[in-house]
Amino acid sequence: MARKIIIDTDPGQDDAVAMLLALASPQDLDVVGIVAVAGNVGLERNALNALKVVELSGRKDIPVFAGCARPMRRPLITAEHVHGETGLNGPDLPAPKLLLERQHGVDFIINRLLQDEPGSITLCALGPLTNIAMALIKEPSIAGRIAEIVLMGGAYFEVGNITPAAEFNIYVDPEAADVVLRCGAPITMLPLDVTHGVQSTPDRLEAIRALGNRAGQAVFEMLSFSEDFDLKKYGWSGAPLHDPTVIAYLLQPGLFDGRRCNVEVETGSELTRGMTVADYWHVTGKPANVQFLRSADAPGFYTLLTERLSRLP
Repeated sequence: MARKIIIDTDPGQDDAVAMLLALASPQDLDVVGIVAVAGNVGLERNALNALKVVELSGRKDIPVFAGCARPMRRPLITAEHVHGETGLNGPDLPAPKLLLERQHGVDFIINRLLQDEPGSITLCALGPLTNIAMALIKEPSIAGRIAEIVLMGGAYFEVGNITPAAEFNIYVDPEAADVVLRCGAPITMLPLDVTHGVQSTPDRLEAIRALGNRAGQAVFEMLSFSEDFDLKKYGWSGAPLHDPTVIAYLLQPGLFDGRRCNVEVETGSELTRGMTVADYWHVTGKPANVQFLRSADAPGFYTLLTERLSRLP
């Protein structure tokens, strides 16, 4: 039976690739809804981008919701310098015919968790954790009903990408991340420690373009645009590919390696705001609250991604 998931996202080129990977895998993943959150760009554009990606996938049965337009306690910080003014620069995707659902995304998350069997829905967080944190605050009882929260965010050994100390998704709303990390639900974290080792090198991008379908061409154009910033920043042969690791973990967890440990997020210091402190060596004695992944089989990841994208229109 396919695993039920809700994708919470701020698309974003890498978010879009993650969505396509999930939507190309209906035998494994039952996407019951997609919820947009403010992050890479503002909420309105992120929600529009989510609709465009759903249409690109050909899966017009997937409901899309808009969630929170700003972090819980801070002004919104966005990343147009990476993703472009639209948040999804690169391909020229048509204006969507699909419409957003009227229900607020936070209420959708709450209602689905309450109405479905406990432990049957996994939350896949690809952006700031505002929506999920607000759902937990508004209805704390859902924490015990979540099968798992699988999130792209944080770092420890690779430290930060928006500041020297913090990864972007956590930095945008550290208070939300703190709520989520303390909620008691099972959590798996795909940090920069994983994603910096999963690089979209020219040969990997060319293999995706060579698929010859609309989705493959769009992914090639998305990642060719967004990688420009990272190639200049890191000087590597390929740019990190962040959010699709969440979906790849659900499809093939054996591609990833890590350990359970305690992870906390810094909310007080301006110097290290949003830093995720992972007790990877178990020196504090604090209880483990996260499965913190540290590495991935990059060739295996790209084999999976390319094969699944080939199934799309």
